[in-house]
Order: sequence, then structure tokens, then C-alpha cells
Amino acid sequence: MRIGVDVGGTNIAVGLVDENGKIIATGSRPAEPKRGYAAIAKDIAEISLELIKRCGLDISDVESMGIGVPGVADNEKGIVLRAVNLYWTKVPLVKEIHKYIDIPINMDNDANVAALAEGIFGAGKGTNSSVTITLGTGVGSGFILNGKVFNGAHHFAPELGHIVLGDNGVMCNCGKIGCFETYASATALIREGKKVAMKDSNSLILKLAGGEIESITAKNVIDAAKQFDEAAMMIFNDYVKYLAMGIVNIINILDPEVIIIGGGVANAGDFLLKPLKEEVSKNILFKDLPYADIKKAELGNDAGIIGASIL
Repeated sequence: MRIGVDVGGTNIAVGLVDENGKIIATGSRPAEPKRGYAAIAKDIAEISLELIKRCGLDISDVESMGIGVPGVADNEKGIVLRAVNLYWTKVPLVKEIHKYIDIPINMDNDANVAALAEGIFGAGKGTNSSVTITLGTGVGSGFILNGKVFNGAHHFAPELGHIVLGDNGVMCNCGKIGCFETYASATALIREGKKVAMKDSNSLILKLAGGEIESITAKNVIDAAKQFDEAAMMIFNDYVKYLAMGIVNIINILDPEVIIIGGGVANAGDFLLKPLKEEVSKNILFKDLPYADIKKAELGNDAGIIGASIL
């Protein structure tokens, strides 16, 4: 057995996970980050011990603990270097948890551990190299190379959402213009959907949002495109084009076995994946050679706990 911990700005989720990546038991508590890291470390330990007891096990039955954090972690030193939403800077999280529970502990960024879960037990099962891209408010990403998380020399790779595709005049939250996530996030679909709605009060996108511009979601845009709404189809086709551009760049750099698409936009399923694969195939460098398959993520919200457990 292993313990997987998914630390977020809202909740701390802990799971007891077996060797096949199956979650046996889970527990959670509100994060309430302003309490400080020591309180969160104590919660992690207490929930873990509760789960072990609930399953009729002993601490000796648990091989290790893994933790996914929403920030930058130095696993070798056991320190969270930066986690903005938790108000953490250079936090000795492993040392603090070891006050309560004495097992090996590993840490990494939450997107990386979710990618590890998908690569080992999810859509990438059976592969040694995979890239997971999460299409949500931003564009998250994780690389699994030779069966292990790759997070770079300074622990903050990969940040695919902030590679620059071009000058689209849209400023990213990071301060740059034209980041990948300004083209390929759910936020990008919402932004373009609102533009259409502001110009056309009869827009299907606006109708699907209940007539409220500020209520427009990425799903509204996608659903309108599914109904062959011309404006929504233009937005969606551009979205696919730029998402494919980013994926072709990844393939050219890393040549992974599989690229896994997760996040809310991935719920569009084949409506997204089919044209995405076609667009990638048109722009791939070596058309006569095999290249990465593109698949939908499989593990959903469980990926954080499962991936952390196998760090």
C-alpha cells in the first residue's frame, strides 16, 4: 500500500492506494491555507493514520507517501519552494509530516503527479513516455519520460501553457502576450464566445448561456458548434488549430508515445479528438513515420491521489 495526497487551495484529499493503482479508501479536510503549513502537515498525517486504521492495517503495511502540491517542490530536500495559493515559500513540508508519521515521502507538482497517474495507470498505460495536457482555466501539463516524472533542473517544468505561439494580442495572466493557454484553454473559448455574444444578441452561444454574457462557458461554445452554429464553429475550429500547433511542437521536441488530453474541454470527447488528430496529422514533420497517439484522459479527479501515491 501507498498513501497519495492531493493538496489544493480548497481541500486536502488523501487516499490509500494499492499496487495496481486502485484507491482503497479516501479522506479529506478543508485546506484553509491561512492556518499555515504546520496545520496542513498535521492534517495530512492524521487523515493518513485514520485511513490505515479504517482498513485494518498498520503503518508497517504502507511503503511510502507521495504528495502533489499546487506549486514548485524540491523533492530531494523535502521543501515546497513556492505554492502561491497556499501562501507557501520554502516550506519544509516533509520534515513537518515526519513529526507524526515516519515513512518515506516524495513530492512533486500536482499536474506532474496527475500526468504520472495517467501515464502509468490511465490512458498511457503500457507506455514509457507520455505527455498530459489539461485544458481548463489555463493549460496544465506533465511529462513522463522513461517511466518517470520530468520536472527540469529547477523543479518547475513543464509549463506548456506558457510557451508562446504568436502575437494574438491577448495578455496571459503571467504577463506575456500570446501564451499557449491564451489560445487553447477553456478561458480562450469563453473569451471568444463572449465576443460573439456581444456582437449578436441572437447568438446561439448566448442562448445556451441563458442570455447572460457573463454566464458563457466553454461548454456553451462547444455545444453551439455541435449544432452547426457558424460563429461557434469558427471559434472551435480555430481552437483546434492552435491546440494542434502546440501538440505538434511537443511531438517535435519530445516524440512521446502518447499525448493525453484532460480537463473540462476534453469532455467534448471525439468531437474534439477527431479534428484534433486530423489537424496534427496535416502538420506533423515526418508523415511517413509513426508519432504520438492522442487520447482522452481516463482517471479524472482520482489522478492526483493515484499519481502522488506512485511518486
